[in-house]
Amino acid sequence: MLEESFDRIYTKFKLHFYQAVFSRFQTREASLTAVETFCMEIIRALDEPTVNEFASFANISSPNAAYKVNSLIRKGYVEKVQSPSDRREYHLRPTQKFHDYYNLSSAYVQEVMNRVRERFTPEEVAQMDRVLRIVGQELMPEVDLR
Repeated sequence: MLEESFDRIYTKFKLHFYQAVFSRFQTREASLTAVETFCMEIIRALDEPTVNEFASFANISSPNAAYKVNSLIRKGYVEKVQSPSDRREYHLRPTQKFHDYYNLSSAYVQEVMNRVRERFTPEEVAQMDRVLRIVGQELMPEVDLR
């Protein structure tokens, strides 16, 4: 029961995002491939990783990661920002163009969370938040997001 409920919610979030992405293909606004979309999701989630951190997380070679990153830079979805502490190091930062693209998903999350706040009591919302934080911080150690 729990597994089915969670899978249904997770699937609905993914499908909503895919619907929005495909609707952009019809208006020719989308310029990211599926793999590039996944790369951008990783870069965003890792919060300005280096190319090597991105490669390591995605389990791909550094040259392959550099190739993918350079393609994303050319398309205007990511930029390299020099580290203030180590001038030899560059971090990957999603651009406003990506945030506009990604907003397809995050706006829906916000919409659903607003519905949650309307439907449930503040105490129930706080309990849901507590459970989700525990799941994210303690029960998913395989995925480390700084």
